[in-house]
Amino acid sequence: MSSLSKGVEKVRISLRWDPSPSGAPSHDLDIIAAVYSADDPRGEPAHLVHFDRRSADGTITLNRDSRTGQGFGDDEVMTVELHRMAPSYVRVVVGVAIQQSAGRRTFGDITGTGLRIAEGYDELARHDFSAVSGATAATVAEFTRNGSGVWEFREDVRGFDADPDSFARLMGAAPA
Repeated sequence: MSSLSKGVEKVRISLRWDPSPSGAPSHDLDIIAAVYSADDPRGEPAHLVHFDRRSADGTITLNRDSRTGQGFGDDEVMTVELHRMAPSYVRVVVGVAIQQSAGRRTFGDITGTGLRIAEGYDELARHDFSAVSGATAATVAEFTRNGSGVWEFREDVRGFDADPDSFARLMGAAPA
């Protein structure tokens, strides 16, 4: 957290993975952000940001969307500007889902996976998905607005066995 008084304001979520071996179908991982309103903070998301999109208000942007993991550095990058969100939004859950078009793939099937969450130069979290290696999707972070209007960060690594569409509906549910 950048300071106790202002909380988390703007984060960068970076995802990387190694390309598939030559001749094998490509691995496609996607960062997904679900935004929840004060009226329904654990129900249906007010909106989702994924697959090379941005939120209507411009506070969440998927800056880079790879479908293969090829290239140098990060394969997907999402920027979340919490400090610009309308007061009616109180919760943002961020996750990663593996596209299943080439057959069921888990995080354990994909080499070189890694995720980094940072605010400026401050690293908030880093994951390699080893804790959820048997999952096809995982939540990685939760941002919540407290009673004073300050955004707080909590690591939330939970694995799911779901396709990207189902995961988008499940990811904001309360942990069991």
